[in-house]
Amino acid sequence: MSDIRVPSKLNRRRFLTISASALAGATLAPIAGAAEPRVHRWTGMALGARAEINLLLNDPGMAKAMFGEIEAEVRRLEGIFSLYRAESELVRLNRDGRLSSPSLEMVELLGLSGQIHDLTEGAFDPTVQPLWDHHAHEAPMPGKGDAGDLEPILEQVDFASVVIEPSEIGFRKPGMSITLNGIAQGFITDRIAKLLKSRGCTDVVVDLGEISAIGRADIEGDYANDGWPVRLRPDPSRPDAEIKVTLKDAAVASSARRGTTFDEAARKSHILDPRTGLPVQSDLEAASVIANCATIADGLSTAALVMGEAGLVKALNRVRGTSGFVLRADESSGWLALS
Repeated sequence: MSDIRVPSKLNRRRFLTISASALAGATLAPIAGAAEPRVHRWTGMALGARAEINLLLNDPGMAKAMFGEIEAEVRRLEGIFSLYRAESELVRLNRDGRLSSPSLEMVELLGLSGQIHDLTEGAFDPTVQPLWDHHAHEAPMPGKGDAGDLEPILEQVDFASVVIEPSEIGFRKPGMSITLNGIAQGFITDRIAKLLKSRGCTDVVVDLGEISAIGRADIEGDYANDGWPVRLRPDPSRPDAEIKVTLKDAAVASSARRGTTFDEAARKSHILDPRTGLPVQSDLEAASVIANCATIADGLSTAALVMGEAGLVKALNRVRGTSGFVLRADESSGWLALS
């Protein structure tokens, strides 16, 4: 389902679960006299990792059809945003410096990226891809990776030099390239949640690394009080710092400094500071952001580790319906106080 490849120096762990409870949906609601709804499960590969989809409904044929539709949509979106598919829109843009007749999804996601870039005062910047290539492939070599080596690369990190038009996307500077890994996962999560909702699933939780929850959970025959119970663990290496929340018509995304690293010792984070060109070093080790959609939550949680706690508070105060839970470098944790 995906041909994403990761350099051997990186450690990466991603898991997908999609669950849908359609008990209140007009299309998928149980029919009187029909069999009780049961969980229908699909497992495979998505976005380079093991994937699992769970649907709670009473029609196996409908479950199979929905699984096929979801898989096709994920494949289609990977064909737009993947950095590793030879003919994806993103690869062609980075290779040629321009992309004619871009998809509506590419234009939309780059537009949202621009909004988050402005909201975070440049902390979120998809044009860090040249820096990522440097750290992934050159920095491990002897004599590479000094701050001085980054100066010419930093000239290429400039989201303001990305021209975004419905007819064409292009770069104003040679050598530029972009990555959407800090936001595309949330975007795809939103798309799959919207697809399920359009098929009559009114109570849905989608977990594609980022989580989108619609309606309420059905737990042991009784609805949850108000939404879906979700356990937040922003940094998987810190099981002591987790918290339970209930999501309803909202999304959550998490980023950890050591979630993926360039080195096996987990010292060099894959999240890069576009201002310095170096792996992030702030007062935050990890952050979870709750927002109205997974795309916004994903982008803000990525930028959180660049901005630090004060910057994250400032950004969240500018977006209605957001909140943040953080793990600090001093090993404390807690919800951010927003005005």
